[in-house]
Amino acid sequence: MASPVSPRRPTASRSIDSPADSAPRSPSPSLHLTLATLRQQARRIVDAGIAAAGAGRLTARALVTPAVAAALGRRAPIVIAAGKASAVMARAFVASRGGASAGPDVAVRGMIASPQAGAPAGGLEWFDVGHPTPTAGSAAAGRRALELAASAGDDEVVVLLLSGGASAGLAAPVEGITLEDKVAVTTLLLRGGVAIDDLNCVRKHLSAIKGGRLAVAAGGRVVTLAISDVVDPTPDDPAVIGSGPTTPDPTTFADARAIVRAATAATAAAGPAGGLDAMPAAALDALDRGVRGEIPESPKPGDPRLAESSYHLAGSRREAIDGAAAEARALGFTVLRIDEPVTGEARDVALRHVQHVAQLAYEQPRPCCVLSAGETTVRVRGSGKGGRNQEFALAAAFHLTRRFPQAVLASVGTDGIDGPTEAAGALIDTMTPTRAADAGLQRPEIYLAANDSFSFFDALGDLIRTGPTDTNVGDLQVVLIA
Repeated sequence: MASPVSPRRPTASRSIDSPADSAPRSPSPSLHLTLATLRQQARRIVDAGIAAAGAGRLTARALVTPAVAAALGRRAPIVIAAGKASAVMARAFVASRGGASAGPDVAVRGMIASPQAGAPAGGLEWFDVGHPTPTAGSAAAGRRALELAASAGDDEVVVLLLSGGASAGLAAPVEGITLEDKVAVTTLLLRGGVAIDDLNCVRKHLSAIKGGRLAVAAGGRVVTLAISDVVDPTPDDPAVIGSGPTTPDPTTFADARAIVRAATAATAAAGPAGGLDAMPAAALDALDRGVRGEIPESPKPGDPRLAESSYHLAGSRREAIDGAAAEARALGFTVLRIDEPVTGEARDVALRHVQHVAQLAYEQPRPCCVLSAGETTVRVRGSGKGGRNQEFALAAAFHLTRRFPQAVLASVGTDGIDGPTEAAGALIDTMTPTRAADAGLQRPEIYLAANDSFSFFDALGDLIRTGPTDTNVGDLQVVLIA
């Protein structure tokens, strides 16, 4: 049996919802809540969190704020919506132009670039685009976005509705390189283990639309509303969401060239698959031309061409936690929130997360709900099927059992997609290892080694399937302790 958890304070930031500062709570549930009840309540809390971060709701809320209303003014909008939530954000914007009676006939000039199936809104052009890898549709969408931006007159304003997935959805390779060249560069850099901010630096300097270039094309007359799924390295960084098509870029062509050299040197030992020789020659030439000044640099902070551009964060993981917290309080739980985003390798973070939850919940009134959000990663080692949330939950299963006599953990992608699977995530409880053994499954670590978390949870009926949602604010974790 595990030793008692030390009552020392955790180092990561967190907050505890006080009954005095929140809505009235229901009578506290019995301390003898069954695992079945906890599992049902966890799913209700997950659903409430996703609903609270709905893109339509967040967009409508942002549009009536004084800052956004003033930025839009009375100018005619040209809408460019890109990302997983693009269609819903666009519909909310179209509805706002026509008031309560707005319908599908309310016409607005512009486009939607979506990786998900949907229907055009308000006469906007529709582009089917790729994610996570850009496609020919992504390239067509990128070209059209630049055309629309360049067409904006003095009495018009470009309204960029941005959500996760926009970077792959709006692809406009710089002159002289192909989409295939750009995808190959990204693949090689990832193989070289470059950090996400370095990867974005190179992407921006091989693009005609990223790194503030869309705003330049529009003459700076741009209002951006963004829903963020960015947690690393800087949460909700405007320069990272969609690779910052309307925000200044502090990096340079020289930076991008240095990153490519360092990354390819790291892979050179791999032989023909690594080194500068593996990089598309056209991409290397484009970076060299940029260093020589033959390709214009991205706009930098303070660039007067972006003086009229404004950026507004419509929502992020915080809204998902707020919605989940409200539902948990209504169910009678003491609610604790982890403010620091959950990031890192999923299987490693899971252990630290359970330890952190145990520290937070120590001496707190029970039943207790601990909420967190962020986005983990998975380094693929095996040939199985799964996603980061399923892997996080599977890695946490044994540790949850050791720490608590009765608890449930759910981890989901708020977009309803977890890796290349049809599930949003998974749910575990303190009996998961026992149930798995009784079902004749191999030990959880065997499935982890094969990156086959989907098969494990599918066999137990513990996958969380939400279907596609209308938002993308990263991942949400819910832990309930009886």
